[in-house]
Amino acid sequence: MMAQYLRIKAEFPETLVFYRMGDFYEVFFDDARKANALLDITLTVRGQSAGQPVVMAGVPVHSLESYLAKLIKLGEAVAIAEQVGDVATAKGPVERKVVRVVTPGTVTDTELLADKQDSILLAVATQGKKLGLAWLSLTQGQLGLAECSERELSSWLARLAPAEVLVDRERQPAGVLAARLPITNRPSWQFDSMLGARKLCEQLGVASLAGFNAQEFTAGHAAAAALLSYAEHTQGRALAHVKSLQVQRSSELMDLPPATQRNLELTLTLRGETTPTLLSVLDTCRSGMGSRALRHWLLHPRRERGEALARHGAIAALLQGGFEGLRDALRGVSDVERIAARIALRQVRPRELTGLRATLQLLPQLQGTVPAGSALLDELASGLLASPHIEELLRRAIADEPAVLLRDGGVIAPGFDAELDELRAIQQNCDSFLLDLETHERARTGIANLRVQYNKVHGFYIEVTQGQVDKVPLDYQRRQTLKNAERYITPELKAFEDKALSAQERALAREKLLFDAVLDHLIEELAALTQLGRALASLDALAALAERAATLRWCKPEFVGQPCIEIAGGRHPVVEMRLRETGAGEFMANDCRLDARTRMQVITGPNMGGKSTFMRQVALICLLAAIGSYVPAAACRLGPMDAIHTRIGAADDLANAQSTFMLEMTEAAAILHSATDQSLVLMDEIGRGTSTFDGLALAGAIASHLHDKCRAFTLFATHYFELTEFPAKHQQALNMHVSAVESGEDIVFLHEIQPGPASRSYGVQVARLAGMPASLVRQARATLEALEAKAGEGEAQIDLFAAPPEPAPGVAAATSPALEALQDLDPDALSPREALEALYKLKALSKHA
Repeated sequence: MMAQYLRIKAEFPETLVFYRMGDFYEVFFDDARKANALLDITLTVRGQSAGQPVVMAGVPVHSLESYLAKLIKLGEAVAIAEQVGDVATAKGPVERKVVRVVTPGTVTDTELLADKQDSILLAVATQGKKLGLAWLSLTQGQLGLAECSERELSSWLARLAPAEVLVDRERQPAGVLAARLPITNRPSWQFDSMLGARKLCEQLGVASLAGFNAQEFTAGHAAAAALLSYAEHTQGRALAHVKSLQVQRSSELMDLPPATQRNLELTLTLRGETTPTLLSVLDTCRSGMGSRALRHWLLHPRRERGEALARHGAIAALLQGGFEGLRDALRGVSDVERIAARIALRQVRPRELTGLRATLQLLPQLQGTVPAGSALLDELASGLLASPHIEELLRRAIADEPAVLLRDGGVIAPGFDAELDELRAIQQNCDSFLLDLETHERARTGIANLRVQYNKVHGFYIEVTQGQVDKVPLDYQRRQTLKNAERYITPELKAFEDKALSAQERALAREKLLFDAVLDHLIEELAALTQLGRALASLDALAALAERAATLRWCKPEFVGQPCIEIAGGRHPVVEMRLRETGAGEFMANDCRLDARTRMQVITGPNMGGKSTFMRQVALICLLAAIGSYVPAAACRLGPMDAIHTRIGAADDLANAQSTFMLEMTEAAAILHSATDQSLVLMDEIGRGTSTFDGLALAGAIASHLHDKCRAFTLFATHYFELTEFPAKHQQALNMHVSAVESGEDIVFLHEIQPGPASRSYGVQVARLAGMPASLVRQARATLEALEAKAGEGEAQIDLFAAPPEPAPGVAAATSPALEALQDLDPDALSPREALEALYKLKALSKHA
């Protein structure tokens, strides 16, 4: 057995091998030690191999999925070696082989997958200065291809969010290493362009890639070679369901760099949580398919507006014709995309087929709920026509409530196969035969407590208590002796046992054969099932966007040819939702206008006043429009847009040796190199990570570059009031501010964007609201007044560490009696009664103050 294991392990030296032994999967040697550390399972020692103790550990077969889930989250891969030989005829160890390899990027088990997110396998190939990208979603059967530069790689990684990345072990791109993604090294020879082109043609069933406009993507072909080889290797079979290819070019998609996705909190908050984010607000889909489609749309907005316009038309038709019927019907659909993939990989479970059958039966009703009036909806509705042969086959072949696993039996429906029905009849007649035999034997032997029973270890037997053994007939053969009873077998019972047990084994074998035949028929219909899954996903996503538009009072945006961003009554969708959920009041809507005459707004105003919220809401509205959604505004007109760039917040990246200011400058530099006159740029408090004069100089230079060179639409928030002079010398810039009202020491934020510069930042007031000690606030206020008074006079620098000023005379006079009485007290010299009297006196003085 160990020789067999070691042969298997030699084929998977860098992968944990789960070796099937009865009801357990065992791991040995270093794999066992690694599993012990990762899974906290017990190590044992059994026998020796080459003079060394065999270290081993195991997990129960019925708990495999839970252990796999832990390993996949840790980025590990697992090769599963199953028994494939016949136990009855095996000489020596039963033959085993690896039937599949589960890795983070190739997992297909429903229990191991997030319901609302794809698991993407990505391969990256280096070819000169170009990087080839090929990615695969096994559960969707979707293959993608692209090429990019090293500088663009981070955007692609953020957009695709791969669960696993394949790289050439001798040429690892720095961008992949910096992204800290699970990496699998592959041999260099697998990244071969000619091999990749040939494998792509074979996979897609075409003679040339010209039909996909992908023939010139040689670096992408190299990545596809490694990708397809690895996917086939892990699944142990060809990928029958992968028949479509998406070729994407950076120039076709709106650029959403990693900083933009992070700062706008598209799918994750800054803390790494899934809510509250833009996706969590949008996603009211009824199925995992719809959620995954919506996520894909959000991260892959196209510059060309045709796709977005088609979705706008579909949402308008849903709003006019009604979407609730469609959404109610979608509650009953199963995850057809993933079921189709598991059918192709022959990993589908019986109850998934019953879910598919129920979905197919629901299609006529579902199709009737899709309103007319939109070309996109008409196209999707026509995709809800799967072959009636599939539903009829599943109805006849699969039981109404099949077992969870095929090996448990009871999966194939009665009446589907005469031979299986006959074998089942033998099993079903077993109970009545045993009862009849028991009655007969009691009468024949006179043993009233004689019992005929069965267990899996000893088979059928007749049990007689020790006190009745002398009445046992001569034809009884002893099978087992117990403390208080003897168990026997008779020739008649032995003949029935052989027949019954043989029928059970033959029935299970027959069911497996029939189930495989059903899968063969379904695989022939994979194209129709895949099309059905995508149609259902798109309908679900569109219906969710229509529901959001109706519930949240969003409007249909208008696209125009001239450059502009014109938003009337814009709102931040996530903040508005949070205010609504907490009952904290209404969101203050604001306008934004950028066009050929005004390309930059310099925004000043207090902390907490809403500058960042306003900037982010403009970006989110532009993004929502680009994916084909309605937007949170009263009206919206947008011109062409190729990217959304953001530089927001103060953070560091110590793992890559970048301080807060270095990271700030790095992200700003990336924006200045990438932004064009069709980009939207958000710059929030640039230059604050260094000294005042350094920061002011850099902020001014960056603003000038964006205005004069990039000519991007820019929202530039700053606390450097010197920059309010910027619009005076730059005709396409405009001062704006968020308003606030002072009332004594208090401040009220109005969250309203108004023309002109702000008068001050109100930082001291915000510090007081945050709960800073009163003496600290007084000291800061006095220092601020001194700095403002001496600004521009050239006098010596103010002493920032001077003692805090005394309270104002009026305040001191009003409280002096109580203070004087308090200062006269010596707490250590007071008796309890004197302390109580002093407390009453202080209270009386405070009332008269």
